[in-house]
Amino acid sequence: MNKLSNQKKGSLLAFIAVMLITPDSILIRLSNIETWGMLFYRGAIPFVVVLVGLIFFYKNNLFKALINIGYPGIFYVISFSICNITFIISIQNTNVANTLVMIAMAPMLSAILGSIFLKEVPDSKTWIAIIITLIAVTYIFHDSIEMGNFYGDLFGIITAFGLACNAVIARYAKNRDLVPSAVIGKLCVAIFAFFFVDTFALVGTDLIFVPLMCVMCVAIPFVLVTIAPRFIPAEEVNLFFLLETIIGPFWVWLVINEQPSIETIQGGIVIILTIAIHSFLKLKNTKRLSQ
Repeated sequence: MNKLSNQKKGSLLAFIAVMLITPDSILIRLSNIETWGMLFYRGAIPFVVVLVGLIFFYKNNLFKALINIGYPGIFYVISFSICNITFIISIQNTNVANTLVMIAMAPMLSAILGSIFLKEVPDSKTWIAIIITLIAVTYIFHDSIEMGNFYGDLFGIITAFGLACNAVIARYAKNRDLVPSAVIGKLCVAIFAFFFVDTFALVGTDLIFVPLMCVMCVAIPFVLVTIAPRFIPAEEVNLFFLLETIIGPFWVWLVINEQPSIETIQGGIVIILTIAIHSFLKLKNTKRLSQ
């Protein structure tokens, strides 16, 4: 890993993270536990798993690492906690494809936030991509209002905004270890959900699906996503979430035959193609400048 360039390190971390996340939506659908119980376990189990890892990694310096997160770490905790909560609410109130298409907006939102707070001003191609994706999302929202999915889609876009905030904060504080912030964020999610849970019982297949989801699809990926922006720009990290936008709905369709609307497919294709073309042009330009 040390022999890899920063670009390759960041890209590899983001790729592994998103591939682990792709089964998340179908595991949520297959679980029978209610929303707040789901949120509690998705906070509590990753908190314990990652905390144990941090204890082994930092040993006696863990408290110091928690203090060193500073103000960026506090803001990271807030945005991380919010998008964890809104993601589940979105998935439970709209089609999986709709939620993941909304999340596909994260790279463009990262570019906007990066221009404001990091002074990493997007070029004209990026602004064109932002306008096109915003039009596509508006098109999907219009369809969702008619189908009664507006509530879920709204929380999907809030999740995308939270992911964009996470990536920009991690980029801004790239010399700090924000993994402890993610741990605190998971604890906050668990505490918040605790007061609304009807039952903590895991029965039947939930005994397998919930712990598997919390470790493989939540704990490990979000550690990797927190580390990746140290090596590559925030919007590049979020671009990898396009893979989830494509693969996530495929798992759901394959297992439980949940099909997105035509409008979602059309808008999703526009968003994915726009961001993919934008990424290709940006990468091509970067290579040309480096020669």
